[in-house]
Amino acid sequence: MVALSTIFILLCCVKYVIMHKAEWQKTYVPVVYPKTTFQLHNAHFEGKTNLKVTSQCGLDCHKRAPLPTYENLKEYLSYETLFFNGSRTFTDVDIYGFIDADLRNERNRRNGARTKRQIFGLDSRFSIMARKFLFLYPFSTSVKISTGCSGTLVSEKHVLTAAHCIHDGKNYVKGAHRMKVGFFKPERREMGRAVNQINSILPEKAKFHWIRVKRSRIPKGWIKGSASDIGMDYDYAILELKRPHKKPFMKIGVTPHRERLPGSRIHFSGFDSDRPGDLVYRFCLVKDETYDLLYQQCDAQPGASGSGVYIRMWNRQIRKWERKVVGIFSGHQWVDKDGSQQDYNVAVRITPLKYAQICFWIKGNYVDCRDG
Repeated sequence: MVALSTIFILLCCVKYVIMHKAEWQKTYVPVVYPKTTFQLHNAHFEGKTNLKVTSQCGLDCHKRAPLPTYENLKEYLSYETLFFNGSRTFTDVDIYGFIDADLRNERNRRNGARTKRQIFGLDSRFSIMARKFLFLYPFSTSVKISTGCSGTLVSEKHVLTAAHCIHDGKNYVKGAHRMKVGFFKPERREMGRAVNQINSILPEKAKFHWIRVKRSRIPKGWIKGSASDIGMDYDYAILELKRPHKKPFMKIGVTPHRERLPGSRIHFSGFDSDRPGDLVYRFCLVKDETYDLLYQQCDAQPGASGSGVYIRMWNRQIRKWERKVVGIFSGHQWVDKDGSQQDYNVAVRITPLKYAQICFWIKGNYVDCRDG
């Protein structure tokens, strides 16, 4: 296990490389707003939690897929809301201010060149063992989902995670009933100790403080039958807690182009299943992208699914470095290509349309979501 100090040495090196000050850019964001909402029958919670995403559509397939029409996008961005008592609603949406020519231009630009994917090397994950760092930003924004996934705090009451953590594409998973979100819980005997004693190593079984989920939302694009394998592009969900968590959270942002990512790297922390009780941090290069997905080399295990992928760039308006969540780690994508299995690590990009939708789910007012 690599010492925690090594992480910060590496991060300092990364910071040195990107001192040209990659900046957050203002992005035009269309409006995604609810049109009609109607009641559905109660959820049955018959799905089985599967933290490994499977698909017959790989990188080349996604790049060749037909562009969605305006009507397609309205269908994919319509969404289900699941309440804590099992009741459900479905909401049709409309889109204002979206220019489909922009989507075509983005598609052509991203498909112009491809970087050859490299083989994963040594395990590059770091377990965050010292309590001093677990309760400090940005690590403190990572939470555990009771279905076995990870998530990221994105407001006082909202958690961003992957759709497959609560819905298998056809049904809500069993664990989505009475779902909870877990936060690291300091032990009482340590809370009054001196600062130099807060660095003590976590016990083997970390303790969590849990808050019940009031309602969750997933886009229809994830549900099988509306987008097929392209549903992976919509593997994201928002969980609303029953009460505020009173912890720092991370803002969401539109994912920059790969060449604008600082050092071409992304970062995320989650609760990998092979390291129970540990918060595991990693950063890695993004090797390729489509309009909706990032293909990267971050080492991860099931359990990290749903982690918020973030980057750190300069915010000229507030004259500070600022981290924002720009994607959701979906997991390993296993693709059957010419009779052989190939795997990719995939994160869902937050496009302007997805930003508009997620922001509306969080704030409830699309007027506050025009600046991506």
